[in-house]
Amino acid sequence: MLAGALLAGATAGPASAAPAVTAAPAAAAELPPDGDSVASPPGANDWSCRPTAAHPDPVVLVHGTFANRYENWLALSPLLKSLGYCVFALDYGTVPGITSTGSGLLLPIGGLGPVPASAAQLATFVDLVRNATGAAKVDIVGHSQGGMLPNYYLKFLGGASKVDRLVGLAPSNHGTTLDGITKLAPYFPGVADLIYTVCQACRDQAVGSDFNLTMASRPDTVAGVRYTVISTVYDEVVTPWRTQFLSGPDVDNEVLQDHCPITLAEHVAIAFSPTALHLVTNALDPAHATPVLCG
Repeated sequence: MLAGALLAGATAGPASAAPAVTAAPAAAAELPPDGDSVASPPGANDWSCRPTAAHPDPVVLVHGTFANRYENWLALSPLLKSLGYCVFALDYGTVPGITSTGSGLLLPIGGLGPVPASAAQLATFVDLVRNATGAAKVDIVGHSQGGMLPNYYLKFLGGASKVDRLVGLAPSNHGTTLDGITKLAPYFPGVADLIYTVCQACRDQAVGSDFNLTMASRPDTVAGVRYTVISTVYDEVVTPWRTQFLSGPDVDNEVLQDHCPITLAEHVAIAFSPTALHLVTNALDPAHATPVLCG
């Protein structure tokens, strides 16, 4: 799953006087359109998937800081696939040689690069998805940095014409403190030293950063895109948690505890909370939304 296929070729010499037959070389395994052979979460990156009338927009999943597509979307990706969506997930902002084996697989630690550069990677990926599926637009669901980064794509890289909905789980929409970012470290062993060295995205997400000043130079939202923000009062990373909310038309700011008062889901666990994931599916298909209860 994590490495390319090993190709074996054999040359057989005939024992008789019959003309020698040279075996054709084995064809290299075809890479997916995004060229990424690293593990995808269950249900994601079936490049032969074609959207249905019920779910015409493919869903692109965008992981958070210090994360990767596999680990971040182990719950949501198969759920969306089971509901009939075409689901795609990318890795972005990776640094060569920096990997994680927390899940037992050798996986990248992503979300480290400068946010504008990562947003450009998302732009490329969205175009690949649209070309492969024939869809005019996609929906995007992101967690943490992955919920904020697409808004840069929408504001500054022309993404608004290609995106119908943006759903953010605990997104860092208006920044946080670097102390908040450091609280992610216990969840991802070995990354503490990265925060102040190779994680430009950490500095970009800090309150008052040049990046956040650039984001604030334009309104929170872009016309034509529908936004949902899903937050938890127990968020210890993107703080204060209300700064995750967006202002503007076509925005729905949701608080997890308004639907499930007893949930203790915090910044990382929100991506696996049944209540939060129910809010995601409602946001993607509001015409068929159902009451959200504790799950």
